Amino acid sequence: MDTAVLDNIKEDYNSKISALSHRIVICAGTGCIANGAMEVHAELARIIEEKNLPLILSLKEEAEDDSVLISKSGCQGFCQVGPLVTIEPEGILYIKVKKENALDIIEKTILKGEIIEALLYSDPTTGENYTSHEDIPFYKRQSRTVLKSCGNIDPEDINEYIQGGGYGPAKEIILTKEPQAVCDIMKEAGLRGRGGGGFATGRKWELALRQDSDAKYIICNGDEGDPGAFMDRSVMEGNPHSILEGMIIAAKACGGTEGQIYVRMEYPLAVERINKAIIEARAMGFLGKNIFGSDFSFDIHVMEGAGAFVCGEASAMTESIMGRRGMPRVKPPRTAEKGLWGKPTVVNNVETLACVPLIIAMGEDAYKKIGTAGSPGTKTFALTGHVVNTGLIEVPFGTTLREIIFNIGGGVLNSKGEVDNDDFKAVQIGGPSGGCLIEEHLDIPLDFDSLKSVGAMVGSGGLVVMNKSTCMVQIARFFMKFTQSESCGKCVPCREGTRQILELIDDISMGKGSDESLELLIDLCKTVSETSLCGLGKSAPSPVLSSIEQFEDEWRAHVQDSSCPTGNCKDLVSYSIIADACKGCTACVRVCPVDAIRGERKEAHIIDEDKCIRCGACVETCRFDAITVGGKA
Repeated sequence: MDTAVLDNIKEDYNSKISALSHRIVICAGTGCIANGAMEVHAELARIIEEKNLPLILSLKEEAEDDSVLISKSGCQGFCQVGPLVTIEPEGILYIKVKKENALDIIEKTILKGEIIEALLYSDPTTGENYTSHEDIPFYKRQSRTVLKSCGNIDPEDINEYIQGGGYGPAKEIILTKEPQAVCDIMKEAGLRGRGGGGFATGRKWELALRQDSDAKYIICNGDEGDPGAFMDRSVMEGNPHSILEGMIIAAKACGGTEGQIYVRMEYPLAVERINKAIIEARAMGFLGKNIFGSDFSFDIHVMEGAGAFVCGEASAMTESIMGRRGMPRVKPPRTAEKGLWGKPTVVNNVETLACVPLIIAMGEDAYKKIGTAGSPGTKTFALTGHVVNTGLIEVPFGTTLREIIFNIGGGVLNSKGEVDNDDFKAVQIGGPSGGCLIEEHLDIPLDFDSLKSVGAMVGSGGLVVMNKSTCMVQIARFFMKFTQSESCGKCVPCREGTRQILELIDDISMGKGSDESLELLIDLCKTVSETSLCGLGKSAPSPVLSSIEQFEDEWRAHVQDSSCPTGNCKDLVSYSIIADACKGCTACVRVCPVDAIRGERKEAHIIDEDKCIRCGACVETCRFDAITVGGKA
C-alpha cells in the first residue's frame, strides 16, 4: 500500500469541503433516529432537490460549487433534545427538529442566512437562547475528546475519519515502533481500562506480549449491559474507525494475530456501522495482510452476543466467542495469558481502545496533563435521572459530581419537574456494580482511586441522579433484581446469594422486615461479595451495602415503623383525602383506575383503602393538594 494515501485522502476531502456552501449534519445516533432523525434527513434532501440546489449525501460523491451536503453523525450527546441538526459553516445547532421544520431550515437558514429562534436551545432557568454547541453550558463545560468526532463525522465514511488524522497513529506505530515500545507508551500515558476495573492498559498488553504463542487475540468488549449505560454504543455508532485503529495498535503491542469485536445483539446500528468500517478498512489496506506495506498482518471480525450481562466479564466473553455458555472461570491464569482457544488474549473495552490513537497522536506527556495523576485522560458518562440535561457527557478525570450535576447537568429536578438543587438526594455511579454517593461526596474528584476510597467505582460510566422523592430501598431492589436475573449461576454465592438478598429486600419493602432481617441482609451481602467467583458477583451487593450505609435511617424506617418515608413502597403507604381541602371537583374520581374514590360533586371525597392500589394517579391529578400519602398504621 502507498503510505502517502492518507495525505492524498485529506487533500481530496479538503477540496470537496471548500466547494460546499453548507453542510447539514443530522445526529443519527440511536436516540435521535428513534425520534425521527432519518425522516428529517429525507425531507431536507427532498426539499433541496425540489429547489434545484446542488445536493450531495456523502463526501464520496463529486461536489459542484456551492453544493449542500446532508450528512449523518453519531450521537452528539444531548439526547433529550434530539433530533439535533447542525448547520455548517455557521455552527448553528437546532434541537427537537421535526420533519415539518425542514422547509424553514432550507428557506430561512440555508438560503437567507436567518436563524430560527424557535429551534434553538433555550436555558430552562434563564430563558437565554444559544446558537451553537460551544455556547450551551451542557457542551461548554465538557472536554469532548473521545466523543469529539462522534458528533461531527459521518461514521460510514472512512475518508472523514482519515481527514481528522485517523489511521495516522496506527501507521506510525506499525512502521516505526517495536511492540515493547508501544506498551511503554501506554504505561507512560497511564491509560487505565474504562470498562470498570481501571487496570493499567500498558501492563495488560505487556503481559500478553511476554507470552510465547503462535497466535494472540485482541478483543474489543462492546457488551455494554449496565441499565442506562450507552457510552460504548455511542462510540461504536459514531466513530467505529477509532476502535479499529486502537485494536490495530494493541495488536502491534502484543503480537496480536486476530481481533474480535464482541457486541450485544441489542445494538444493531453499532453492529452495522462497525461491519461497514471493517470492510472500508480492509479495502484501504489497514486490515488484513501486510498492513501499511509492512510485514505485520492483522484482521478483525464481529461477534454478536445474546445480551447476557455476565459476558461483559473477560473470561465469560471468551467462552461465548468460542461457542460455549458464557460463564466466568477461576483466575489465574488471566485472559492475557490464556484466553481464546487457550491463547493469550487482550480484552479492552470500547472507550479504552478509542483512547489509544488519541494518545499516540497527542503524545503521552500531553495526555497525562488531562485528568489526575492516578487517572489520566477523560471519562464518558451517561447522565440520567432527576437532572435537567440528560445525555452522554465526557469530562476529565477529577471533575466533581457538583460540576457534572449542577453545571453540565443544569441542576436537579424535583418531583414537580422544577429545578431545585436543594432536592438533591443521591447519585448512583457505576451501575449495578457501583455505589451510592450523597451530598457530602459532591466535591470528591471522580477518578478510580477517590471513588474506591468511598466504596464506589467509576464502572462503565453510568450516573443516575436522584431527588428526595426517591426510595433508596427501591433503588437497591432495582439493581439487585437486575444482577440476580443476570447471574450466570455457576457459583453458589452469586446464584443463591443474590436471590436471597432480593427476597430480603422484598420483605423490607412490604413491611415484613425487622432489625434482624436488615442485619442478615448486610451479612449476606458481605458474604456474596467476598466469596463469588467473578468480579460481577463480587460487586453485585455494592448498591445495597452502599445504600444502607448512606441511608440507614430510611432503611430502619421500613423495618421498624413499616413506613416508606418517600411513599414509594406501595405496601407501606396509605392514601387519604383531607376533607377541608377537597373541593369535590371529581378529578381524582375520573382518573382512579379501580374506582376506589367515591363522593358527590362539591363534597369531600373518600378513598376506599381496600380497593386502592396506590398508583398515585389521584395525587398527580389533584390541584388542591388535598390527597396525602402516609405510612400504614
